[in-house]
Amino acid sequence: MSATVSPLLLALREGTRACHQRLEARLPFFSEGFDRAAYADLLGAYHGFHAPLDLLLGAYQSAERHKTPTLSRDLGALAIDIEALPRCHALPRIDDEASALGVMYVLEGSTLGGQVLKRAMAERLGIDADNGGAFLDVYGPLTGARWRSFLERLAATAPEPAAQARTVEAAVDTFTCFERWLEKRRVLAC
Repeated sequence: MSATVSPLLLALREGTRACHQRLEARLPFFSEGFDRAAYADLLGAYHGFHAPLDLLLGAYQSAERHKTPTLSRDLGALAIDIEALPRCHALPRIDDEASALGVMYVLEGSTLGGQVLKRAMAERLGIDADNGGAFLDVYGPLTGARWRSFLERLAATAPEPAAQARTVEAAVDTFTCFERWLEKRRVLAC
């Protein structure tokens, strides 16, 4: 991959900055009183969002990037009945490669933040990959390589302005849909 940042990546970073910061500030991982029960509830809400989204993205990404299998294992380790969990129906729209890339930008980018959360949840809650925390390190040692391969995919995409706008819009919509879903599940800090 070249050292030059692709115009599409720059547009995504700029276009999602505010919604990314807003959501990150509301996630409860570092909130006072965040305990194992709150963690399980939050992970259940993540599952309710990722499960239907993985299905929608099936035509645009390989199964190795799906987050639902790992979330399901974690929830099983936490003794949560996956079948009883509600699923999000207000999802970002995926009509084409451009919109899929916007959604994937958010999901793939979150794997980088999971590295910090993995350590924090191990320290605070005693949660690790064996007892409900594998999702926080969903790609394990492949995290960096998978992120770089996604960036290469973005760099190889030189969309016309309308397609680039759809990519950024889909990324913003992903943040928005996810935040609304987490609000509905009452798992956000504020």
